[in-house]
Amino acid sequence: MEVTCEDLERIETTGIFAALPEQDRQFASAHSGILRIRKGDRLFSPGEEAGRFYLLLEGNIRIVQTQPDGRESEAALFMPGDTIGDFDFIRQAAYNARAEAAEDSRLIMFPGSGLRMDDLAAEDPRVVSRMLRNFILMMNARIKETHNFLVENLPGMQELRRRAYEDPGTGLLKQAFLDDEINTILEAPTAFLMLKPDRFKTLVDTRGYAAGDEAMVRIAAVLKNAARRQGKGWPLRFKSNEVGLLFPRMDEARAEKTVREAAAAIAALEPVPAQDDHPAFCFSATLVWAVWPEDERDWETLFQKNYALLLAAWRAGGNRIVRYGNSEPNNG
Repeated sequence: MEVTCEDLERIETTGIFAALPEQDRQFASAHSGILRIRKGDRLFSPGEEAGRFYLLLEGNIRIVQTQPDGRESEAALFMPGDTIGDFDFIRQAAYNARAEAAEDSRLIMFPGSGLRMDDLAAEDPRVVSRMLRNFILMMNARIKETHNFLVENLPGMQELRRRAYEDPGTGLLKQAFLDDEINTILEAPTAFLMLKPDRFKTLVDTRGYAAGDEAMVRIAAVLKNAARRQGKGWPLRFKSNEVGLLFPRMDEARAEKTVREAAAAIAALEPVPAQDDHPAFCFSATLVWAVWPEDERDWETLFQKNYALLLAAWRAGGNRIVRYGNSEPNNG
């Protein structure tokens, strides 16, 4: 596809070419091309050799990564003016993600269609050698700049990360944290507890939403204290009033002890005082627990089945502890 004068100017002034001598920039623009792709079309795939890089002129390109468990997540979204794939190109590496058009897009590609860097080197080895050297120097400077930024802003970035994952009402971690980090957290054996307070609707209906919010803060404190006593673990909030704990490197015996202590701590919470015709509200909870990978090697299956078990036990009357895979619930 024809490269316009405006496109040539964009090539010669884009970051990866801007520091080159004029003759090298002209060489690069003469060996570049234009690529148009439709929404949903793939720009490159994992495992493909990074034989070129791209400058996005129009549209959006998203980068999609596949997690170890098979789930896909959007890792980046490139906008007009962004360079795509330059780091992999300079390293002569293979792409480790999929790039596809989020909408109809137009890009400059270097080298152009049908060309490889070996072809360019054969044509003018001195120019290509200077280009590669400048590319490497530029990339090293970019890495250093990024490293300095991270070091200088680490406290602020850690705070942003915490706030992104923290439930504002209780200070517990949202389920999004578990979804994003589970593959780095799991260390066999990992104990997993899910908890649902009993008769919570009664509390809210008779005392109001503020009482429900306060109750959740008190329940959250129980979970945080449990993690603090163990010196590890992640206190979590799932849907509505359903909460939990995740403990890497915790065996079954220790997990059972921790679960029973949590149930006892919930029952020991100070009752909500009687009000008008409503008697005092005493706390109890339904708890279910499992150990990964002993009970289920696939984490997502274990999570979903544990959650279903929690709801079933709670609907059956609650105030009990249920071991994953055990059809004989124990009273709490």
